[in-house]
Amino acid sequence: MTSPQFSSGDLIADRRADYARMFAESGEFAEAAEIMEQALEQVPLWAAGWFRLAEYAEKSGRKEAAAAALEKVVALDPTDIFGAGLKLAVLAAADMPAAPPTPYVERLFDDYADRFDTALVQKLDYTVPQTLARLVRRHAGGTAPFGLVSDIGCGTGLFGVEFRAEAERLEGFDLSAGMLAKAAEKGVYDHLAQADLSLPAETSSLFAEGPEARADLVSAADVLMYLGDLAAIFPSVARLARPGGLFAFSVEDGGEGDAPLLRPSLRYAHPQAFIRRRLAENGFDLVAMEKSVIRRDAGQPVHGLLFLARRQG
Repeated sequence: MTSPQFSSGDLIADRRADYARMFAESGEFAEAAEIMEQALEQVPLWAAGWFRLAEYAEKSGRKEAAAAALEKVVALDPTDIFGAGLKLAVLAAADMPAAPPTPYVERLFDDYADRFDTALVQKLDYTVPQTLARLVRRHAGGTAPFGLVSDIGCGTGLFGVEFRAEAERLEGFDLSAGMLAKAAEKGVYDHLAQADLSLPAETSSLFAEGPEARADLVSAADVLMYLGDLAAIFPSVARLARPGGLFAFSVEDGGEGDAPLLRPSLRYAHPQAFIRRRLAENGFDLVAMEKSVIRRDAGQPVHGLLFLARRQG
């Protein structure tokens, strides 16, 4: 069974999975894993159940058992809607994927859409839309208002709300239909459409909505950490931005290395040197870069980098 729903379709297996969850919520992960294994004896093709078993096994200190369960998830659900391949890489049981699976990212944000604003802004001190907008205003104040701002990975529209007054026309794109519905409720975008930012520029639906080289500003607030090595998105932005147009975006700070890192959060962190290289490869000049705490995660600050770059003529 490859459904993203946690139900196995078997009453006895579901009941045992509920017991396992209760043990896990009490911190008894070894017991939870044992009961989950019993449930999977009933329904061995239950991908969601194997994923839950992997979680319990990992938290009980049995990383090899967790990896084995995750391999079962990938075998049962090759689309990897659960992100099991990412977890295998975090456990050092597989190579780091160049990018996360699209079904995983889409499901993650569809599930998160209804509580996104409350959870991120009120509970996690999320500040990227405001700080990114300030970065643009500080270094491109003479350019505003922008004729067209293209907000890629717009989510629920937090950057759009922040930047609406500086845009004559504001368009937003996101993979998640749930996020787009929430963005539409805010009433700040002139146009919203679904787009998979992991696709190559040649096939990206960004260009089904208008001509190339149309945007005066392209924004990507808190998006690139879900796109891995960024091999597709930078060429797409280079085609979307007009000559002299700006690209404002944030990443999680990947430190002093020269390649992306996959963190236990299943988000990618990007070193400054790597981002500078991607910008240069795709015809952008760096205008400004700032370091910032972009949110909190498990009570700890998440350090990020905010960039503003200009498309070469």
